[in-house]
Amino acid sequence: MRKKIVAGNWKMNLLSAEAQELFSTISKEVTSSEKCDVMVFSPSLFISKLTEIKSNVKLGFQNFYPEEKGAFTGEISITQVKDSGADNVLIGHSERRAYFHEDHGFLKNKVDATLKHSVNVIFCCGEPLEEREAGNELKYVKQQLIDSLFHLNASEIVKCVIAYEPVWAIGTGKTATIEQAESMHKSIRSWIEEKYNSEIANSISILYGGSCNAANAKELFACPNVDGGLIGGAALDANSFLQIIASF
Repeated sequence: MRKKIVAGNWKMNLLSAEAQELFSTISKEVTSSEKCDVMVFSPSLFISKLTEIKSNVKLGFQNFYPEEKGAFTGEISITQVKDSGADNVLIGHSERRAYFHEDHGFLKNKVDATLKHSVNVIFCCGEPLEEREAGNELKYVKQQLIDSLFHLNASEIVKCVIAYEPVWAIGTGKTATIEQAESMHKSIRSWIEEKYNSEIANSISILYGGSCNAANAKELFACPNVDGGLIGGAALDANSFLQIIASF
């Protein structure tokens, strides 16, 4: 049975008191008997405070540097992530690719670092609008996986979660249709089967990450190959986020 996951990505939002209040509110409602795993990817400054709050919600870092230590001013090392008590990370988010020019090779190094230090990864992939309009979305997304994730062996790839995020549907209010989301998720699963085998393909969770909200989550999560969501704006509101969790 694949894990069902709802993960909130707070991005560069909130101040410390706001983050603690939001996390506390969510934590009071999320029980150990939820039908899905719940995660929050907080700004790194708040992680130490959030780990002090009793919670069934797992914490994660939005970004990190793959080296264990060194002269990399302003960065957070993979060992510091592990030491924080929050052992989940995002890799390959479209904003990291677009604004900070993280290329396939660098993302591959990040993936390898997480496995070395037993940190859990949600690997993001997805196409920009021009690739979708040109009909190249399948080729584009497959190449992202080949270059940064599919070098892993069978025992390693099963430790990863994949999040499909159509870039044209992030923060725009646009959402891929149910058919578009399911079609891409089904393709991703087929590529995993092609590279590895059907058992591995059916064990890896694939999340949808394009403007998923309380209004559309239930329909999206009902798709056979959609195992949850990577939630942006809707994760900043406790009621909306909890409604999305309740969609399972």
